Amino acid sequence: MSNDHQQGIPPNAERVSSVFVKLCEVIAKLRSPEGCPWDRVQTLKSIKPFTLEETYELLEAIDTDDNENIKEELGDVLLQVMLDSQIAADEQRFDVIDVIEGITEKMIHRHPHVFGEAHAETADDVRSHWEKQKAKEKTSRSSALDGIPVDLPALAKAARIQKKAARVGYDFPHRAMLFDKLREEVEELKIELYPNEEMPEISAAVDMEPVPDEPIDDPERQDRIEEELGDVLFVLANIARRWDVNPEEALRRSNKKFAGRFKHIERGLAAQSKSIQEATLEEMEALYQQAKKLEKAAE
Repeated sequence: MSNDHQQGIPPNAERVSSVFVKLCEVIAKLRSPEGCPWDRVQTLKSIKPFTLEETYELLEAIDTDDNENIKEELGDVLLQVMLDSQIAADEQRFDVIDVIEGITEKMIHRHPHVFGEAHAETADDVRSHWEKQKAKEKTSRSSALDGIPVDLPALAKAARIQKKAARVGYDFPHRAMLFDKLREEVEELKIELYPNEEMPEISAAVDMEPVPDEPIDDPERQDRIEEELGDVLFVLANIARRWDVNPEEALRRSNKKFAGRFKHIERGLAAQSKSIQEATLEEMEALYQQAKKLEKAAE
């Protein structure tokens, strides 16, 4: 796409009207007595997992930068919105028109610098307007932490909680202080992991015999370890927030990166007519480091 392409142009009104009406008719047909048995029995709660799944598939598609893939996954997300709206209409709650009118009105109210008399020169100005309008709309909330989705992934939820607390002034004065807090939490975790001895200082390497993990047979200690590990993750999410990084997205990228390198190990071993079960840790690590070098060379 050229840099001089004009932004903010709505789609052709006649075309968008016809394709949207057709989509509405298709979804309604699926839910009708003559429609699809699976679609007919769905409820707002039963299709929640599919909505979440389609959202993550869209994120993956965006990472590929493949227009056809992105377009398809956007369609799947739109399907979830349309199906939810049709289910609600069938249950006489609301319909898709209410949904569209609601979000349209919200966008107008939340952007007084675009549709009203307010002014915004920077992204911070926009956020300020957004929060002020949101506060006017959400008058029933009793806590600054209200409004965070219950089912939000825990790492993303941690960042949202900390962001909301920071908006009312509860935050470390300097973001570098978070690393002191991280050290504190890691030390507390070490104490629970090694309660009667110092944690051994061992460099990360593969040139030693594997040492079996000792099981923890004390449920109370296991609970304390879980709590302390949670505190470490909570601080890491806060570090991500202060450096304007989405922790969920960061971890998703690391998951993808590790999976790609691990598959390189499998392919490398297969080329040697060797299964991964037969390979030594040293052989696998050599292929892992090879994958890292190939990534660097491709950058």
